[in-house]
Amino acid sequence: MDLVAQVEEMFSPMGILSRAKNFEYRPQQQQMAVAVARALQNRQHLAVEAGTGVGKSLAYLIPAILFAVAERKKAVVSTHTINLQEQLSDKDLPMLEQILPVKFTYALLKGRQNYLCTRRLRKAMQQAGNLFTSSETAELQRIYEWSKETEDGSLSDFDVEPEMRVWAQVCSERGLCSPKLCGYPSDFAKEHGVCFFQRARNRFLSADVLVLNHTLLFTLLGGVEEEVPGGILFKNDFVIFDEAQQMESVASRHIGLSVSNAQMRYPLHRLWNPRTEKGLLATLRKGAAVKLVAELLDAADAFFKDVESACDGLSHRKQLTLREEDSGRRKGRAWTELRIRQPNLVPDTATLPIQRLREVVSDLIKTSDDKEIGQELMECNRRLAELREAVTAFLGQSGVDCVYWVERSGKTQKNVTLNAAPVDVADYLRRRLFESDTSIVMTSATLAVSARGERRNRPAMEEAHRSTSPLGYFAKRVGAEAATLLQVGTPFNYERQMKLFVVSKMPDPREAGYADALEHWIEHFIRQTHGKAFVLFTNFKLMLELGERMQPLFDKLGLACFVQGTGTPRSTMLEKFKADVDSVLFGTDSFWQGVDVPGEALSNVIITRLPFAVPDHPLTEARMEAIEVRGGDSFQEFSLPEAILKFRQGVGRLIRTKTDTGVIVVLDNRILAKKYGQAFLDALPKCPVEIV
Repeated sequence: MDLVAQVEEMFSPMGILSRAKNFEYRPQQQQMAVAVARALQNRQHLAVEAGTGVGKSLAYLIPAILFAVAERKKAVVSTHTINLQEQLSDKDLPMLEQILPVKFTYALLKGRQNYLCTRRLRKAMQQAGNLFTSSETAELQRIYEWSKETEDGSLSDFDVEPEMRVWAQVCSERGLCSPKLCGYPSDFAKEHGVCFFQRARNRFLSADVLVLNHTLLFTLLGGVEEEVPGGILFKNDFVIFDEAQQMESVASRHIGLSVSNAQMRYPLHRLWNPRTEKGLLATLRKGAAVKLVAELLDAADAFFKDVESACDGLSHRKQLTLREEDSGRRKGRAWTELRIRQPNLVPDTATLPIQRLREVVSDLIKTSDDKEIGQELMECNRRLAELREAVTAFLGQSGVDCVYWVERSGKTQKNVTLNAAPVDVADYLRRRLFESDTSIVMTSATLAVSARGERRNRPAMEEAHRSTSPLGYFAKRVGAEAATLLQVGTPFNYERQMKLFVVSKMPDPREAGYADALEHWIEHFIRQTHGKAFVLFTNFKLMLELGERMQPLFDKLGLACFVQGTGTPRSTMLEKFKADVDSVLFGTDSFWQGVDVPGEALSNVIITRLPFAVPDHPLTEARMEAIEVRGGDSFQEFSLPEAILKFRQGVGRLIRTKTDTGVIVVLDNRILAKKYGQAFLDALPKCPVEIV
């Protein structure tokens, strides 16, 4: 039986899956699984939107496993969140091991810095007096004791994670942990056993299914040669992206460059920390090199201070030139991201001291009697070379079609980072993923700009290249124009489960009475469901203000109110909200997506404003400019589809199971008053609508 027929039969009402606990035949799941099987069999690409409740993970895992085992290929499954990664590796894959008619192996792939290298640990123990302070030596001892007990030797196996400065000296690192040095064929392994990362490496090299996250995938993709025969990361692999709506933003971050003052200090402190007088150079007693490290630390600090001052000046001039109506939004707000449009923002006072230090370290490597210290020094030198290249590239703005910006972050805004990213990642992804000789499958609950499949409750299949497809916008952004596009709809009955309320008379946010009107309507709808509500904002300051203003009301109603950004971690807030059925959660950006609250606890999602992105992030601004430069309309081609996708994600928080019911409230009358409002309404599944 060919793969497509085999998969179709498995997902049928009487198929092998029906033996699994909680199995329910879902035509949408079967259709998606068949489409995945067909794409793999024909070496094609597929983008498929499958709403909540379809059972996406099984719909791609089963055809992927069958195909990988039969064709001796590797299935690489990439997710955005740790939650989904854990669901696949701890729940779905073990269950499939029990019921599938083929034997297969799987592994969770983590970045190498997550693993202990026992060879580096052994060396660090020998050199502890030179490398660590007394408290750090105690931490090293704790890691050593743990290393005798741990099964997989990875960070997640610690009850209390180790101090990062000590861990960095003993974890696996490129150039210091390799099959030759501490893997199966090495002399070290014969005497002391194979190091943890090399064991993990063997597991994932032999696994049929590999689960990893998008960040690691794009980091690894940047490190492999341009062409891998018949694959992307490995020979004869194929890749499935779940939570594929995040592909573009994660790829942007990893294709560009990023260098911060903290990243600069790290390899220098590894060589020599003037405060503790510890480091690799302490083992060699080399005064000249120590002096150069101290000089470079001062030069790096001065360089990043110059960058910050130059940005303060640019920001001040920008504020002065902005018209009063725009500057109102920015008044009193120091810059956090600032676009740099011209090369040579500041004089380059960093790369020459880096080069001087590298030359001295190179000499030390040649003359070092201790081979392992030599290897550690080589790794430091490699990092310094990368930093030097990044600073040069940023100041010279040498990238084609790139946007450059400086970012300030951290609690005290002390971390300064130089960034560059391509304005459009589609070319890169097209070349590295979609022009390869293997299949790429992408899926998510939200990839389309209209709910065509959901509104008809039947599949909407589109031929590749068809620009009218609701998935066409996503495909174009990630360079997947050659992919087959499919919307499989939803097993939920939205006409019965969900109702939409739209408030028709809302003042403009710039008018004085806006916050009062917002407060009035939020109260009105929260009283209707007695809490059980998410209130989603696009403006952080306004959310905090309303959270404070409405607290007395919530106290009176006996409702707990959790407001994002008031000190409670996001995950803790969410757990408290789930546990307390009669509660309200005020959230911004991160609560619009990737949050799952099934059941009565979430029966009301209030959307305060249509989620148009403010074009003040340099990358967003540059993307919009690029569209205008080629004569396009940045609102229609970028702002509107992005806002619709986010709107659909926000609405998608409400109905998570077949028994969920609830209301969506939109407190933005642009959905009725503006021409584009209809596009937002079309983006929703068909359900009753009431205008109030």
